[in-house]
Amino acid sequence: MASRGPLPFDPIERAAQLWADRVGPSDTMAAVTSVMRVQQILLSAVDGALRPHGLTFARYEALVLLSFSRRRRLPMRVMGERLQLHPTSVTNIVDRLQNDGLVRRIPHPTDRRATLVEITDTGLGLLEEATKSVTAVDFGLAGLDAEGKSTLFGLLGKIRAASGDFGD
Repeated sequence: MASRGPLPFDPIERAAQLWADRVGPSDTMAAVTSVMRVQQILLSAVDGALRPHGLTFARYEALVLLSFSRRRRLPMRVMGERLQLHPTSVTNIVDRLQNDGLVRRIPHPTDRRATLVEITDTGLGLLEEATKSVTAVDFGLAGLDAEGKSTLFGLLGKIRAASGDFGD
């Protein structure tokens, strides 16, 4: 997308007005369209912060997950569950991280069918630097204070729970 200045009007608000005139209530359409646009904005900010480190958000999330685990290693199956990714996607992410020396695969000590993925010291170092970069841009959440971020998290959590993304 070409770089440009901000529009002099909110195109989603304009679309909502037209929707209301031609289709009917526009609150759902406007909310969903806004969420989709904000997703683009957030991805752009986070990707921009991670790009100098050679990471995508998916790879960054995998490193964070491993660093948060007690032993800094997890079975690939567990990684997929926690990252909510298909096994093929986890394999692809781990392959790329391993090729860069950020993780290593090790045999599971009690289950020959399972493989553990362990973050390396190099991976921990890169993760620390990448985390500084994404937090410096506030993960793209410009314009929200702590209360706004908490409210947003709560609202999005309601949608996720109602959709079966997780259970209480």
